[in-house]
Amino acid sequence: MQTLPYGSWPSPIDAALAAAHDGKPEFVGFVGDEVWWTEPRPAEGGRRTLVRRSAGSTEESVLPAPWNVRSRVIEYGGRPWAGAVQGGAALVVFVNFADQRLYLLRPGGEPRPLTPVSPVGGGLRWADPQVLAERGEVWCVLEEFTGDGPTDVRRVLAAVPLDGSAAEDRGAVRELTDDRHRFVTGARLSPDGRRAVWLAWDHPRMPWDGTELMMAEVTGDGTFGEPRTCAGGPEESIPQAEWAADGSLLYVSDRSGWWNLYRADLQGGSRPLCPRQEEFGGPLWKLGQRWFAPLDSGLIAVVHGRGAAVLGILDPETGEVVDAAGPWSEFDATLAAHGERVVAVGAGPHSSYEVVELNTRTGHARVIGAAHKDAVDPAYHPEPRIRTFTGPGGRDVHAHVYAPRNPGCRASDGELPPYVVWAHGGPTSRAPLVLDLEIAYFTSRGIGVAEVNYGGSTGHGREYRNRLREQWGVVDVEDCAAVALALAEEGTADRARLAVRGGSAGGWTSAASLATTDVYACGTIIYPILDLTGWGTGETHDFESQYLESLVGPLAEVPERYAERSPAERADRITAPFLLLQGLDDVICPPVQCERFLARLKGRQVPHAYLTFEGEGHGFRRAETMVRALEAELSLYAQVFDLDPAGIPTLELGT
Repeated sequence: MQTLPYGSWPSPIDAALAAAHDGKPEFVGFVGDEVWWTEPRPAEGGRRTLVRRSAGSTEESVLPAPWNVRSRVIEYGGRPWAGAVQGGAALVVFVNFADQRLYLLRPGGEPRPLTPVSPVGGGLRWADPQVLAERGEVWCVLEEFTGDGPTDVRRVLAAVPLDGSAAEDRGAVRELTDDRHRFVTGARLSPDGRRAVWLAWDHPRMPWDGTELMMAEVTGDGTFGEPRTCAGGPEESIPQAEWAADGSLLYVSDRSGWWNLYRADLQGGSRPLCPRQEEFGGPLWKLGQRWFAPLDSGLIAVVHGRGAAVLGILDPETGEVVDAAGPWSEFDATLAAHGERVVAVGAGPHSSYEVVELNTRTGHARVIGAAHKDAVDPAYHPEPRIRTFTGPGGRDVHAHVYAPRNPGCRASDGELPPYVVWAHGGPTSRAPLVLDLEIAYFTSRGIGVAEVNYGGSTGHGREYRNRLREQWGVVDVEDCAAVALALAEEGTADRARLAVRGGSAGGWTSAASLATTDVYACGTIIYPILDLTGWGTGETHDFESQYLESLVGPLAEVPERYAERSPAERADRITAPFLLLQGLDDVICPPVQCERFLARLKGRQVPHAYLTFEGEGHGFRRAETMVRALEAELSLYAQVFDLDPAGIPTLELGT
């Protein structure tokens, strides 16, 4: 056991190791008896591949580079593939990131396009496909750009022929709905083929604010009759709806203040299946996310919880839920069911995300794909403590606290460690309680991390979520500061060595924290929002273009609030050193925001560095980018906190 200052402990977790384990399997599903999913490849340009696992075999990557299975619908994308068995053989359709075309793949063959390319604006994009082999088509969300601007776009549900006749002919794509709603997703055909349901919403609402569950009769020629709203509204969020095997309609709604599961009847009524003050759904950031999956037996697989979400099986007749046993304390919003089998993606504080299969007859759960393997001795993994702090006005603030941890090192008696407060993105999201080697990169060197699920985060009901309404840049900043100061006051952290970091909306919170508080000695700001006025008047994509109407307030009514809260307008108040990281292909938080912010900081002699990355968008996916970003961040803390981590390139801080 060595006695060394915090921040200088030698660690086997370098930036390359953390980058290699970044990302997670997503969008699980069945194709016949086989389980398929998408999986990241950071070392292959950050692409995502399709992986399949046959019964009794190991997983195999189906598509070689440069195929990249990822949709750009609403820029955050969504479920990019679907499969079925036709004539005894598997067929899969998927979206290729480079051209956003929908392709048909039969295992052993070459992908062939099903949809055309459009030269207009962002082109034609597809997401959340449902293969209807008996109809010879695939139902999807179609996002079609009508001009060059980010909001020149329409979205409808569409049917794409599986015979390839639409590969060069836009007219062969059959539109199932009109474009009366700005956003649509989740097309589901009833078991008898007579009805279809889907979700819809409009600006300025986000899907966690209010959505409508639409229903229409399906005629003999496959067209939809006049749609009607059967649930939802401006203040009721429905993120998922599915048909059960018996023809009844199931959906998740937060009408009670919590996302709970309901069964609808065709007369417009419904009843809750398991009314609890916990979440059975979440924010629909990616189209096609799934928190529940009906089984043929009538049972329902559910991802549920308060804070962390676990996998369980719900008996809708009794309302009882039996959770899967195993080391997984957190499950992602992806589920599929086939017979007695359920597949999901789970992780825990000591394991990364894995593909998990649950046998609902035996109750046995096992890992069948993307199995976690300890890259280093688990003694170097961070050990989380789930904490609830007190924020302004006595409000609860939820957080995960990771103390420095290294089996071979300790600090001198009396020395307190530096801590970095992590603000998650969204902001309507949360930090999951899972093993993250980026956190371990810091904690194993003697730097503590506190992930703050500030007011506005999900997992704690609608009231907690709504705390951020018109308070973005206030409540999130206050809650992060409350956690940082509480850690210092209780003697857990060094008050003089506190930092803040975050990406996207977390980048906003980090920058706003540096501009409005004196809590932090430095900060890391990653692909951030920095200028609300610019972002709210055309500098972002369509999906979030009116998000600020609820987060900050109506721009037409409170324009001064947009200026007052923007870090770009408060740059003169920033005195702490910072690191700014930005992808040059980011259309959600574009580089112009960073450039405007830095221009207003010019001449103020604040030490900082601005690193940009070609080919990276919103969220870094390439291994080399993540390595450079992590090492730069550690170097910032080393310089500001007077640390001595070995083998880290020095980040040049200019003024």
